[in-house]
Amino acid sequence: QVQFVESGGGLVQPGGSLRLSCAASGFTFSWYAMSWHRQAPGKERELVASITMVGGTNYADSVKGRFTISRDNAKNTVYLQMNALKPEDTAVYYCNVDRRSGPFAYWGQGTQVTVSS
Repeated sequence: QVQFVESGGGLVQPGGSLRLSCAASGFTFSWYAMSWHRQAPGKERELVASITMVGGTNYADSVKGRFTISRDNAKNTVYLQMNALKPEDTAVYYCNVDRRSGPFAYWGQGTQVTVSS
């Protein structure tokens, strides 16, 4: 069965950095583009960044130049390096596949990122 285990979140001051990890299992990881999403309180889940099977990347305008998505196919893991964090980045962060028919129905528990002084 598909599983996503996100980790690396925490409390950080504005301007700080965090590196999120997502370990995926239950499918052939290297065959899929991957993505990071986030959901802030009272808001809908939004796409933050995506990475193709061969490493091409795309970012939401709100995080462009601050966040970097990467993947390690040998470890079935996707990462999100977050720099210059802002309070508006506060959210629960999730990973999933990135495909035309949409993400997998299963979502992991996510990892909480809180940016506050």
